Amino acid sequence: MSDKFTTDILQDMTQIQVSANIQASIQQVWDCWTQAEHVKHWNFASDDWHCPEAQNTLEIGKEFHYIMAAKDGSFSFDFWGTFTQIEPLENLEITLGEGRQVSVQFIPEGDSVWVKESFDPESENPEEMQQMGWQMILDNFKKYVEQLPA
Repeated sequence: MSDKFTTDILQDMTQIQVSANIQASIQQVWDCWTQAEHVKHWNFASDDWHCPEAQNTLEIGKEFHYIMAAKDGSFSFDFWGTFTQIEPLENLEITLGEGRQVSVQFIPEGDSVWVKESFDPESENPEEMQQMGWQMILDNFKKYVEQLPA
C-alpha cells in the first residue's frame, strides 16, 4: 500500500478502513460497485451467504437496499443506506440506515484501481471482526470484477 493510504489511515483513526487493488478499468470497477445486477454477485463475506436482492438508485438523497442472507435461510437482513455525495468514478459518501457514515474512494493507479472504504464502526461487534468482514466482502468484489471480460 502506498504512503498516501497510510497517511489517510493515520488521519482518521475513528473509522475502520479496508482497501483492495482491482486489476480493471475505473469504469468497470465503478459499474460493478454501483449497479445492482453486479452487487448481487459479490456482496457477501463468505460462501455460505449471498445477496439475493439488490436495489440501487444512484442519486444524492436516494437509497440502496441489499438483502444479505445466509444460504440456509437461517438469517437475513436489509443492508441499506442513503447516498449523500456522488462523484462519478471517484467517490461515494453514504449514510447507513442506522446513521453510520461510509466513504468509498475509487483511485486509478496505472492499469488498476484502488477501492478504499472507510466506515464508522457499529457497537455490537469488535472492530477487528467488522474490518475482517468488510475486507472479505471487498475481496469478493475484487475476485468478481477481475474474472469479468475487460
